[in-house]
Amino acid sequence: MVTSRSICHYGPLLALSIIITLFLCGLYCTFLWFPPWASIAGAIHVTVFVSWVTLIIKYFLKSIWLGPGYLPLRWRLDDETAASVLQFCAVCNGYKAPRSHHCSKCGRCVMKMDHHCPWINSCVGHMNHRSFILFLFFVPFGCTHATVIFICCCLQQFYVMPGNVYRRALFQRTAVVSFTFSNLIVVLFCIGLSVGVTIAILILLYYQVKGILTSKTQIETWIIEKADRLRFEGDHFTYPYDLGWKENFKQVMPLRHNYNGDGITWPVVEGCDQYTLTREQLQQKKLKRERKVCCNIVKSYNGSIVAWREGVRTCSSYPCSDEPRMKVQVGQTVLVSRWRKYWLYGEKITFLNDQAERVYEREKGWFPRHCTELTPKKDI
Repeated sequence: MVTSRSICHYGPLLALSIIITLFLCGLYCTFLWFPPWASIAGAIHVTVFVSWVTLIIKYFLKSIWLGPGYLPLRWRLDDETAASVLQFCAVCNGYKAPRSHHCSKCGRCVMKMDHHCPWINSCVGHMNHRSFILFLFFVPFGCTHATVIFICCCLQQFYVMPGNVYRRALFQRTAVVSFTFSNLIVVLFCIGLSVGVTIAILILLYYQVKGILTSKTQIETWIIEKADRLRFEGDHFTYPYDLGWKENFKQVMPLRHNYNGDGITWPVVEGCDQYTLTREQLQQKKLKRERKVCCNIVKSYNGSIVAWREGVRTCSSYPCSDEPRMKVQVGQTVLVSRWRKYWLYGEKITFLNDQAERVYEREKGWFPRHCTELTPKKDI
């Protein structure tokens, strides 16, 4: 369970600000266009609009409050054979359960981690996946309803023809609030905001529903893509958790409370076991380690996002990612795993016993490419 401090973050505060802004503006326009005291239809209309906003806020806050579900610190299995095929998390000092991943922003291993969402300041995982999907589901309804209200309000103010009986019946109401030029600017802004939010949420909802029906998180989708790419022709990786769209849907959107399991043990297809995907992950990480390049730092970098001191090309081409920038100093050693034209991504390491043993400092991030010098391959 996540504390109330999780809401005190720019993501949830900005999301709540957008929701409240559209809601208050929608109520204002409703009082102009279709006041609830004028007719029963108006009262029903306002009730439906308020219901959308209530459901959106309910599932938004529930996604934050429930949290994704974290593995206990120093989590272990009694079965030594199973522990030998599980990944070990050095930060949590415990093993990762199947489908679990460590989130660097949350600082914990998350059960069935899908992704880290900045808007709820938490991961989307086993415990809050259902609430997050329902939040995404109701947002387009609420925003579309608000957009209709905004447009009808503008039509009432600027497009009512006195000789048209239908338009008079639809738009001419007894308003109790004024509509000034500044109000018009706010309403036009809210129209653009609601349309933009609707499009963005529908795109996200599409990928989330696609993942639910195939029982794949975003992270697992990347793993499967790499698995198929690394294999030879005809050698296909069998994903163990796809039980058909109906069963997959029930796991995230259960018909009964607590039907979706404990977040550690999962039903698998025939021919696979609980650790099929974990073995594939370990194999991919082994290949990734073999491809890493060891670099010596020859120029310091202060870790700033706007790297204006590093040159125009480096500053203008920094990776568009929420991954951290890493501060490096002359004489340090970094193990690079990803690279771009002007930037490298890696983790700091410290060599002990005359380079016979190395220790990972657990600090990872992007830094400018010109700060490094490659070491001989034998030192990797």
